[in-house]
Amino acid sequence: MSAGGPGERLAFVLHDMFAVPFDEIARVVDRTPAATRQLANRARRRVRGADPDPGPDHARRREVVDAFLAAARGGDFEALVAVLDPDVVVRSDAGAGGAGMSIVARGAEAVARRAMMFAPFARSSQRALAGGEPAVVSMREGGRLSVMVFTIEWGRIVALSVTEDPAHLPGLDLTVLDG
Repeated sequence: MSAGGPGERLAFVLHDMFAVPFDEIARVVDRTPAATRQLANRARRRVRGADPDPGPDHARRREVVDAFLAAARGGDFEALVAVLDPDVVVRSDAGAGGAGMSIVARGAEAVARRAMMFAPFARSSQRALAGGEPAVVSMREGGRLSVMVFTIEWGRIVALSVTEDPAHLPGLDLTVLDG
């Protein structure tokens, strides 16, 4: 069983995983701080029940994400290229006020170079599912939340979608995973 609606999940993740105060989360989910605290409490009660059922190939996809994170954390460019499809594409919403998703990198080497810049955030990241797809949640500079959703085919990352715009975060159907 996962946390309820997107607002519940977001309040839970921001508060419990990244220690963001409820008054700041309230602005993101467009609720009062008291209502936001209730959202997080409800989500906390739900996730105590059981882990989400991520599907049959979850273990393999998790291995690919783990390899990506390990390579990014360790600054291992060759390992990053190895886990990426040669035609991988990274799309980003460009943060607050972004006008939809735009391509920011294409090709394994270009994406690996961008992932090397991700290394400081990879150290504090948490594995997650976003709409059932493997994802990573990280806290960026200035306390901004970043969610990276992976599309994996044949054991390689073929696409990454990076969401940083607070307006887009509640719609991600986010569930943080243990370990």
